[in-house]
Amino acid sequence: MVDCQYIDSHVNLHAPQFDEDRAEVIERARASGVGLMVNICDKVSNFDAVYQIAQDHDDIWATVGTHPHEARENPNLTAQTLLDLAQKPKVVGIGECGLDFHYDFSPRDIQAQVFRQHIIAARESGLPLVVHTREADDWMGQILSEEHARGAFKLLLHCYTSGAELAKTCAEMGAWFSVSGIATFKAAQDVRDIIVDMPADKIIIETDCPYLAPIPMRGRRNEPSFVRHVYDKLGNIRGWSLDDVRAKTHDAFFKLFDRIPR
Repeated sequence: MVDCQYIDSHVNLHAPQFDEDRAEVIERARASGVGLMVNICDKVSNFDAVYQIAQDHDDIWATVGTHPHEARENPNLTAQTLLDLAQKPKVVGIGECGLDFHYDFSPRDIQAQVFRQHIIAARESGLPLVVHTREADDWMGQILSEEHARGAFKLLLHCYTSGAELAKTCAEMGAWFSVSGIATFKAAQDVRDIIVDMPADKIIIETDCPYLAPIPMRGRRNEPSFVRHVYDKLGNIRGWSLDDVRAKTHDAFFKLFDRIPR
C-alpha cells in the first residue's frame, strides 16, 4: 500500500525549467508529503528523457505521447509507435495529447490526426488517455464521441478549463477530470463552477508544473510541493475535508492509473 499525503498526477519534471535543481525539486516534493508523481510526455522525441526520470525514482511514473502544440513535429505518428513505447514497465498513460486552438502551434487537421492515433493506442493498450483541450470544444466532443463509438477507452481531461457541455459529454463516457492550480485563480470562477459538477469519484489533482503555480505561489515556477494548495482549494469548492479530498482523489487516481500498484 502506497502511503501518500499527496499525489501529483501531472508533472513535467523533464522541462528545462528544472535543469538546475531537478533533484532538489523532487526532494522538496517528498518532504512535503507527495508520495507519487506522473511525469507527462510532451512529445515522443522527448520520451527517453521523460522516462529516464521515472526509471530513476520509485515514486515517479511516466506517460508517452505528443502534445497538440508539438503535433507538427511528427504528423505521421502512429498508434503502433505509441504502443511499442508503452510496453516499458513504468509507462502508465497515453498522452498528453489533444487539441489546442488557442495558439494553433500545429495545424488543426494535424492535431486531430495525431490525436486519433493516441486514442487508438489508449483503446488497444487499456492505458488512460491524458487529454489537453483548449478552445476546441466542438472538435473535441465530436472526435471523442466518434472514437468512443468505435470502442471504449479510459479518458482523463487534464487541467480542465473548457465548457460545461464538453464536460457533460465526457462525463457520460466515464471520463476522469483533473484539477490544477487554475482553480485557485481569482478570475477562474467559471472553472470552479465546472468543478462543483464533476463526478465525485472521477476527480484527481495535479500541478502541471512548472506552469500554473497556485495561489499563494502564483508568479513563481510551479513545482510538485505546491500541490497541497490545490488539495485545499478542491476541498473548499466541494465542501470536503482534507481527509475526504485525499480519500476520493486517491481512489480515483489508482482506478485511472491502474498500472501503478497501490
